[in-house]
Amino acid sequence: MNETWAQEWITLQNQHEAYERSGLLIKLVAVALVAAGSWLSLSAPAAAALVLVLWAQEAIMKTWQTRFGVRLLAVEAALGGQTTSETRPFQLHTQWQGQRAGAVTLLREYAQSALRPTVAFPYAVLVVLSIYL
Repeated sequence: MNETWAQEWITLQNQHEAYERSGLLIKLVAVALVAAGSWLSLSAPAAAALVLVLWAQEAIMKTWQTRFGVRLLAVEAALGGQTTSETRPFQLHTQWQGQRAGAVTLLREYAQSALRPTVAFPYAVLVVLSIYL
């Protein structure tokens, strides 16, 4: 059984790290967008709106990443011998679907992700820069 848990852990960990790299890529695109926008005379509202869209996209992606993190902790507990009757391998989506809340709660999760300092930086700075450049 540990091989099954180990396989799930490796898969989830790789995905978790891929989300981290994707978040960095989105940030770099936002920086490039603001820099290019100032050179190409993109209007301030348009540049700010594009940065806000990228910020929201990363927040959504980080919310998904958080789900992988929660599952990783459950898998690690199982690997350490701390399982419950409800803990079974390869049940990421089934467990999430069983705990899924409504649209308002999901939007609140996205907003919480957007406001985390590791997500908010550099978007808040870029929105201000896009307005004043």
